[in-house]
Amino acid sequence: MHAWEVARPGPVEGEPLRFVERPIPVPAADELLVHVRACGVCRTDLHVTEGDLPVRRARVTPGHEVVGVVAATGGDVLDHAVGDRVGVAWLRRTDGTCGYCVRGSENLCPASEYTGWDADGGYAEYTTVPAAFAHRLPGEVDDVALAPLLCAGIIGYRALLRAALPDAGRLGLYGFGGSAHLCAQLALAQGATVHVLTRDPAARRLALDLGAASARGAYDEPPEPLDSAILFAPVGDLVPVALRALDRGGILSVAGIHLSDTPPLRYESDLFYEKELRSVTSNTRRDGRDFLALAARHGVRATTHAYPLSEAQRALRDLKAGRFDGAAVLVNDFPART
Repeated sequence: MHAWEVARPGPVEGEPLRFVERPIPVPAADELLVHVRACGVCRTDLHVTEGDLPVRRARVTPGHEVVGVVAATGGDVLDHAVGDRVGVAWLRRTDGTCGYCVRGSENLCPASEYTGWDADGGYAEYTTVPAAFAHRLPGEVDDVALAPLLCAGIIGYRALLRAALPDAGRLGLYGFGGSAHLCAQLALAQGATVHVLTRDPAARRLALDLGAASARGAYDEPPEPLDSAILFAPVGDLVPVALRALDRGGILSVAGIHLSDTPPLRYESDLFYEKELRSVTSNTRRDGRDFLALAARHGVRATTHAYPLSEAQRALRDLKAGRFDGAAVLVNDFPART
């Protein structure tokens, strides 16, 4: 099969990815072999490729927003069959026995593993996934539209939960890429007023088209105090900016897995009046199920830009440069083979 691998982590302008041929992987007893149809291009893939995240697997294949079809099942798999359409997301495996897993916080499991970081992901014709971590997908949405929901959507949903937005609340979104534009749709459908703050003019236009009440520059003040805010841009300098935009008792959640260093916070101006700063760590399988159900109910749809699988490196460069709004999706244009 064809696959991309991170040959040597570094800036995407220097071509750290290499397009190679590999044997089709063999699923373990509890795994599915998935023929990849589409794979979203996530900012976390950029962090893995450029080395912002430490190497967990040498020459790893990135990609964790996979829509595909089961091509084979391991011997212990009973609840999936060849031909099923499934989604492969960021969270790949947990131990299921630690205190975090037992209490329902499997996203905090110290033994957790991740698709496209600990194991090869979806920038390939085929990938594998533990059957217990594969998502069943609605049949009425096409592959390209579904792919970004499997990380950008799920993480945006968890960030929204962590932000504890009150009913009919005022939500600020800092950065407006793949995750934020899905989060905004869900928040709007649930009755929120959404203010978007981003440097990208095209993203500001998309935000207004989707129903945001305002769209301003990343360092601008929103037109009213915010009950909650989510920082999607991996820019630590925006943390105090967003905290100062919160109303009393407001909550800022930081959605990214990687963030540049934050400047010192001033207690009086940034944190006083019971403001809160919260991080977001991965997601649980329940987050995925709940978000996919809500997305179907409210018609949440990704704005997508398709690239052939063979142009993954260009898609990552375009993501880094901010050359598109919404989300990029790699489309596997190679015929299925086993």
